[in-house]
Amino acid sequence: MHSTLSFSQATTVPTTNYAFHSQSPINLRFCGLRREAFGISILTRSSSGRVRLSTRGRSKRTSASTGNNGTPPKSFDYDLIIIGAGVGGHGAALHAVEKGLKTAIIEGDVVGGTCVNRGCVPSKALLAVSGRMRELQSEHHMKALGLQVSAAGYDRQGVADHANNLASKIRSNLTNSMKALGVDILTGFGTIVGPQKVKYGKVGFTDNVVTAKDIIIATGSVPFVPKGIEVDGKTVITSDHALKLEFVPDWIAIVGSGYIGLEFSDVYTALGSEVTFIEALDQLMPGFDPEISKLAQRVLINPRKIDYHTGVFATKITPARDGKPVIVELTDAKTKEHKDTLEVDAALIATGRAPFTYGLGLENINVVTQRGFVPVDERMRVIDANGNLVPHLYCIGDANGKMMLAHAASAQGISVVKQVTGRDHVLNHLSVPAACFTHPEISMVGLTEPQAREKAEKEGFEISVAKTSFKANTKALAENEGEGLAKLIYRPDNGEILGVHIFGLHAADLIHEASNAVALGTRIQDIRFAVHAHPTLSEVLDELFKSAKVLDMKTLRKMKS
Repeated sequence: MHSTLSFSQATTVPTTNYAFHSQSPINLRFCGLRREAFGISILTRSSSGRVRLSTRGRSKRTSASTGNNGTPPKSFDYDLIIIGAGVGGHGAALHAVEKGLKTAIIEGDVVGGTCVNRGCVPSKALLAVSGRMRELQSEHHMKALGLQVSAAGYDRQGVADHANNLASKIRSNLTNSMKALGVDILTGFGTIVGPQKVKYGKVGFTDNVVTAKDIIIATGSVPFVPKGIEVDGKTVITSDHALKLEFVPDWIAIVGSGYIGLEFSDVYTALGSEVTFIEALDQLMPGFDPEISKLAQRVLINPRKIDYHTGVFATKITPARDGKPVIVELTDAKTKEHKDTLEVDAALIATGRAPFTYGLGLENINVVTQRGFVPVDERMRVIDANGNLVPHLYCIGDANGKMMLAHAASAQGISVVKQVTGRDHVLNHLSVPAACFTHPEISMVGLTEPQAREKAEKEGFEISVAKTSFKANTKALAENEGEGLAKLIYRPDNGEILGVHIFGLHAADLIHEASNAVALGTRIQDIRFAVHAHPTLSEVLDELFKSAKVLDMKTLRKMKS
């Protein structure tokens, strides 16, 4: 199975933001590998203080949904079977073994899923190269540090090999970690044939049937390609192809300005390409917090060799052939009239991800997908066509569409294992951080300012916003990287953190102090007293929390009286 991890349509995480008629795009997620992926086999038990959500799902009736597919077996081959060995499946498998469950994982492609093989891992290798190239190419930056360098260059194949070698290493470590801990890796495509029963096998070979007390679907997603776009894998490509870096075009059109599009624009422009963004909505990066999006455009788009068309669909893209370039036909998103035609060297389709759930055998248990996604409740329990819970069946990660991020998939998998081992658990998705690994980086957790204001209006409370600049941070200035902003959205009446957004140096690392605070329910009045080492970038968050104005009890009583 294509077990993956990637970008989301969940309300708390920016999406790719390229829409194609009535079809909704979904974004590629980011990686959340456990330490075992890097060859460290020590398991640590994670304690969770996540905010608990509604328990309405408990009122649902459970239904065997067996139809004519038999009854559940009385004894089982495994305690837990996981279909899909991406980051979500891997995380669930390791936690299951830690809890003493006899566990098997079924994988029809390669261990690691999209994240390791065609997503987070190789893309970060390319971005590591682009970051160094961008720094070496900046004469102003080098001069400010007192450095002199000759013209920077790169070896395309060497860069591609770096990405491929990293993916191979992590994939090998993932496989070895599961084998070492006693997880059975069953090779083949998994199909549910009835309650607590799965068959797997390769095409042309006899299928094997195994049973388990509980089953987790973790099959991930694949690139979403709108109709009218012809992908040849050479000049019209998806992120799967782009990560191989088989060539660097002089001019590339990127359809979609979400996470995937932004990261690849960073790579391609650093390696010398000119980029044209094609975005269906009226502004670039519309899924991010508007203030962060505006600053990011000023830093990541405007100074670079990037132009863009907004409010348009790429209704037809034809690959280069017979000496002709790639042809991109643009249509006005509102009037649906032809607007322009572009002739470019290549086109990258970065319109998000679609769930990979075909062939799972869901019809055998009366489950109907919704736009390809497996319907689940807040505990990841699968819901059948009649609205009833399917006993002992769960779905995590991109396949359920709740939050298409690798680390969200892993967290969901761990949450499910907690449940099947007797501890009720609901993951608070508002505490799950996300990041875009451009230079500088973008990260966020919780609500954007518009989302927070909408929530405040509905629920009858006020919100406040605090901001700090990287220009006031000693470590950022020492690195000559003072361009950046941290933004806190909160309730002044009780200090609840509603959202944190960061644009700047190492933003992807800095966000976790905020996301952990949200997960643990820590209020601003408590976290503002935490001590941060000086001089470090973490002081950006220190100053941010200290600048927030939380009302004291005396003031609140006066306001209410």
